[in-house]
Amino acid sequence: MNIKQISIVAIAVVTLTACSQVPSTQSAQTATDNGKPTMRQAFDGKFLLGAAVNVRQVKSTDPKVVNVIRDQFSALVPENCMKPEEIHPKKDLYDWRDADALVELAQKNGQVVTGHCLVWHSQLPYWFFKDDLGQQVTKEELISRMKEHITAVVSRYKGKIKGWDVVNEALLDNGELRPTQFYRIIGPEYIKMAFQFAHEADPDAELYYNDYGMDNPSKREGAIRIVRELKEVGCRIDGIGMQSHVAFDTNLDEYEKSIEAYAAEGVKVMVTELDLSVLPWPQGNYGAAVETNFEYMKEMNPYTDSLPAAKAQEQTDFFVKLFGIYLKHADVIDRVTFWGLTDADSWKNGWPMPGRTDYPLAIDRNYQPKPFVDAIIKLAMEEK
Repeated sequence: MNIKQISIVAIAVVTLTACSQVPSTQSAQTATDNGKPTMRQAFDGKFLLGAAVNVRQVKSTDPKVVNVIRDQFSALVPENCMKPEEIHPKKDLYDWRDADALVELAQKNGQVVTGHCLVWHSQLPYWFFKDDLGQQVTKEELISRMKEHITAVVSRYKGKIKGWDVVNEALLDNGELRPTQFYRIIGPEYIKMAFQFAHEADPDAELYYNDYGMDNPSKREGAIRIVRELKEVGCRIDGIGMQSHVAFDTNLDEYEKSIEAYAAEGVKVMVTELDLSVLPWPQGNYGAAVETNFEYMKEMNPYTDSLPAAKAQEQTDFFVKLFGIYLKHADVIDRVTFWGLTDADSWKNGWPMPGRTDYPLAIDRNYQPKPFVDAIIKLAMEEK
């Protein structure tokens, strides 16, 4: 650790204090002031109910923000602050402050944290693949950098984070490995190495593979292949993350087949980035292919002021079907996490077309549960 690292760590020793173990989800308030059950309360004992939160929300003192995070969710995921470009912006510099704050908040609320993510071809700092002369690093150097990064991050939160999205989005839609820089420089064995490094850094942490479009049969087979290959060489893999950026035309039969297929491989299933766009798509659902982009078209942004009652009901009907599947398979589903806290914060407002107003999440722009929340709470309570 050099001087820069020491200085940033000193700033960051913000009460990663008390608890050295993953917290119980029972220690925080789980009912709203009006006495209505919350999602956290309704799904307790079935699976964790989570949200991805940003740094502004983590550090907020606004009661609306504080209360909805605490009361509605039993699990938190960092939307961005643990990604390499944020937590490791320079080769010799780690910035732990935002990630520490999230972990501290979760401990205070009795919430489970999942680390997201260790190895991903996107949102990496520029230096990661370049040497001091700006040339591509060698295979040996990239392996060394990957190991150092994974070891530093996982070790810091040992005992405080339940599990890690170790590798994110390594598959193409056809089920073949994506030709990322990790793949081109190291080879397909980079996946195995990443899981090995993470396990060495925290032998008790669960380890996951996470991707979008996981209901696609070809991609499903690719994910199953990753699980099998990791197990064959003795690597720990505990779960598959199905990102679940769904649309009204998502084939829920194939979606359920994927849950069953992953569970049949002896791993947990997690719904990791759930959102349901209510807007029309220019050319179909792109899942989470972040490179996709379209110019703004007014006809693709029909609900600028509010969501019509009929469309809200369509969203409710879809989520009731979806959560019916989750509850049916609650024995293998470990966590369901919405990708964002409120509609206002969702990345779907700006992707794949900037300037749109979308309504994809459980909490509206006024920090109130959406109509479908009551419906899925009722569904869960009926399963008690």
